Amino acid sequence: MDTTPVFNCKNADDVLKAVRDYNVSFIQYWFMDVLGTLKSFQITPNELEASFEEGMGFDGSSILGFTRIEESDMVAIPDPTTFQMVSWRPTERPVARMFCDIKTPDLQPYENDPRYIFKKVLAKASEKGYTFYVGPELEFFLFADSKGTQPLDAGGYFDAPPLDMGNDIRRDIIFSLERMGIQVEYSHHEVAPSQHEIDLRYNEGLLMADIATTYKVVVKEAARKHGCYATFMPKPIFGQNGSGMHVHQSLFKNGRNAFFDPKDPNSLSKECKSYIAGLLKHAKEFCCVTNQWVNSYKRLVPGYEAPVYIAWAQRNRSALIRVPMYKPGKENATRIELRSPDPAANPYLCFAVQLAAGLKGIEENYELQPAVEDNIFKFNEKDMDTHGIDALPGSLYEAAKELEASELMKETLGESLHANLVKNKLAEWDEYRTHVSEFEIKKYLPTL
Repeated sequence: MDTTPVFNCKNADDVLKAVRDYNVSFIQYWFMDVLGTLKSFQITPNELEASFEEGMGFDGSSILGFTRIEESDMVAIPDPTTFQMVSWRPTERPVARMFCDIKTPDLQPYENDPRYIFKKVLAKASEKGYTFYVGPELEFFLFADSKGTQPLDAGGYFDAPPLDMGNDIRRDIIFSLERMGIQVEYSHHEVAPSQHEIDLRYNEGLLMADIATTYKVVVKEAARKHGCYATFMPKPIFGQNGSGMHVHQSLFKNGRNAFFDPKDPNSLSKECKSYIAGLLKHAKEFCCVTNQWVNSYKRLVPGYEAPVYIAWAQRNRSALIRVPMYKPGKENATRIELRSPDPAANPYLCFAVQLAAGLKGIEENYELQPAVEDNIFKFNEKDMDTHGIDALPGSLYEAAKELEASELMKETLGESLHANLVKNKLAEWDEYRTHVSEFEIKKYLPTL
């Protein structure tokens, strides 16, 4: 029986005691680059105490989007509150992990650290009395290996075994997450063949970004142990639904849900409506952060349950933002759901730009347009004009140009990271644009 403990460390002393008591062999230090690739190095327990005081140095110029080579020294400072055993390693001489905050050599916060950027936006919300809660739904595919898209099953939405052949893998993922103190609400087979979803219980924003990062590692490790490959690629199979990361979110103030108003016909507060309006107004500007890959825009097309139209609704899943009605009138359940992000995004930056846009809506008292409850996928151009509905960028290039021109995103991300991200995404688009694809070879070579 697995007896992996769940920790609730509050400081360095708690971590040092846990490492001694459980005979921990190594501690992994985790942080993330600009595009959301997890970076990690390991230290022995002998180095642990000094690392809390001085950090662990590394070459920042080797981390994408971090720093120039002439100012490359960076320091990783572990966050003791994130200490947990990694659940996919043996319990004998276990391995632990902690997330790190990246600092300059004089121990000042590093401006391009995604975790720090999110912390800044959370601090801004806190100054207004808000606590930001997030509940993402990260979908993924299970394939035979990383070299192709051979599915493990032909199951569909909510199918059970034997159509669903990923049940045991999801089970192991959930147990592994729970051993790290991560609460799971439910799991199921998704719409496409070999596509799955495990929903995490909502939590405070920074903690949830850490959890989402851990979740992705756990999913991939569980799949590997079962001899297959898990991917969070947004659209791996042509003609099938892609993988999204619907982000449920709410603001609490003085222990109460600031999005809830029992006097409103839809139970939505004025703050909630302005928050939604902020997301809608700035959606095109932050799309390059929430959907940051060329492949993201193969998912964001009409017809595959992917929201591309900038509108909001309560029951309508073709809108960009939905207000779930599972428990109407219940204060704690009142939240909004942004449906455009995908699970290949950097969770820290993804959540940061959404919160920044929503707060901007509240600050500027944005007015929310009426909900659109009709199926927008069936609208023609005239219908779109009548309802005043715009669409998200249709390509990574369009999204990168929207990001480049956005003052709010420049302010949120910081000038350095904003410029680095735009440059990287335009370079990715150029690489894609000049590539000769298999589609072109098959279509044009025989006739031209």
